[in-house]
Amino acid sequence: MSLDVITPSQARLPLALLDLLTDAATLIAKESVKAYRLERNTGRDAAWRTLRPGKDTPMWNALRAELRPHLRKRGAQANLARLLGLPRQRINAFVTRGSQMPDAERTLQLLAWLMAVQKGPGPA
Repeated sequence: MSLDVITPSQARLPLALLDLLTDAATLIAKESVKAYRLERNTGRDAAWRTLRPGKDTPMWNALRAELRPHLRKRGAQANLARLLGLPRQRINAFVTRGSQMPDAERTLQLLAWLMAVQKGPGPA
């Protein structure tokens, strides 16, 4: 059984993701009292509700704030939608309107896209 060697260039992406997640966790820790003040569930129906974007999703709100400046240019939302395999309207609902949240896989794809855009010229 051979072990694959990870080169420094391959390690940069996971390390950048780790830095981004660490920064987000630090921000949440600083605002933990506000961020994680949970409503008391009063019944069975309340316990099974889907998490919606808003004051109870501070990490998603921080990611949206980071994404918004990169999606202001004409066609940027459409290009990101093509990359993710989604309609442009869905990107608008995620980032601009804030009325919806993506699933976990799409959120990780958004994080990777954001890191690539912040690193230099656009990924597409």
